[in-house]
Amino acid sequence: MRISVFGLGYVGCVSAACLAGMGHEVIGVDVNQVKVDLVNDAKAPVVEERIGELIAEVVGSGALRATGDVREAIMDSEVSLVCVGTPSEPNGSLCTTYLERVTEQIGAALAERGGRHTVVYRSTMLPGTCLNLLVPILEKYVGGTVGVDIGVAVNPEFLREGTSVRDFFDPPKTVIGELDAASGDTVMALYEGLPGEVFRVPVPTAEAIKYADNAFHGLKIGFANELGAVCQALGVDSHQVMDVFLADRKLNISPAYLRPGFAFGGSCLPKDLRSLVHAAQRADVSVPILSHVLPSNSDHLQRAVELVERAGRRRVGMFGLSFKPGTDDLRESPLVELAERLFGKGYDLKIYDANVSLSRLLGANREYIETRLPHLAQLLADSVEEVLDHAEVCLVGTRDPAVLSALPHGDGPVIVDLIRLPDAETRRTEPGYMGLAW
Repeated sequence: MRISVFGLGYVGCVSAACLAGMGHEVIGVDVNQVKVDLVNDAKAPVVEERIGELIAEVVGSGALRATGDVREAIMDSEVSLVCVGTPSEPNGSLCTTYLERVTEQIGAALAERGGRHTVVYRSTMLPGTCLNLLVPILEKYVGGTVGVDIGVAVNPEFLREGTSVRDFFDPPKTVIGELDAASGDTVMALYEGLPGEVFRVPVPTAEAIKYADNAFHGLKIGFANELGAVCQALGVDSHQVMDVFLADRKLNISPAYLRPGFAFGGSCLPKDLRSLVHAAQRADVSVPILSHVLPSNSDHLQRAVELVERAGRRRVGMFGLSFKPGTDDLRESPLVELAERLFGKGYDLKIYDANVSLSRLLGANREYIETRLPHLAQLLADSVEEVLDHAEVCLVGTRDPAVLSALPHGDGPVIVDLIRLPDAETRRTEPGYMGLAW
């Protein structure tokens, strides 16, 4: 394919050289004439493993050249990859100035060129940037319709500086945010033959994925460093601790706990987080990530309260009360906390949990509920139907098959989904459905 790559920084330079190495005909474009001249002299404008040899090879073969002329690049290509920078503004917001400028230039050149051309954004940008900001610019300058006259896709990169050439040819995944199938097919053709799973998703999803990745990477580094600081203060070998931690592939290094859902609770996580943070404070070790996990959890629980308030109705039914399916353990259950907050706000509450019966609660469980929710006996219902008959708003915090099969569709109570119901995709189109974080 004939490809123009806008922006010859790390991402653009590596993308251009690697695509040329795969047999595509590539034109690099940059406003910096020094970068353009370096590429045309078969030299890399960035310092990166293997990039110097690769650029020398593909420039020498004629597969890659560079220009500062946008019109020339557009006229000689059928696909454009936009790899310009999106730095932070002083207030932390995303700077889209370069994205807007290059989109205007591409659009103006496409208006002259005619014929379908696909614009693929590899720059990191927040969800909504492409559809709400860049697509209107393209349509204005081209005078056509995106998805018909112009193809558009978002194709985030997952290249690590220092190993980016290796990462290009062996990607962890390929993500294609496609506005239409033809645009997605074009991007697929760019990477034909590369390994790794391919995800063809809506444009905003593709924009969000890069942020999910980088936020998690930062969180992991911060978590490891904070834990290391606490371990050092307590005289423990942090690397030994993390070696054992990393050996757990069931819970620690796995998809476990990484699906948006309701707040966590139970007899272990809150207690142990509090103890660890307290130990850090006693040792004068600052742990801002660890110390904000419980407040973050509380804020997430509050989102459920706000959804009920938004529904504007007073009779509330809650399905689920224990902190975890298949148990009657109520200690620090987020559902108990939710019930307490709603009851305190004067909501008329009915609760059903097949595993919770006041007459069977013993020991710490009974003491906890008598302290936190002493009116539980009058709130508990004996059946799913009793709650449904009562409720104008139903909070679903359990996957009990008896509950899921009884939940009405369409007209009926407002459904506040705390767990992402199995039929959530269908329900999202129905009035009265509210997902907690989806």
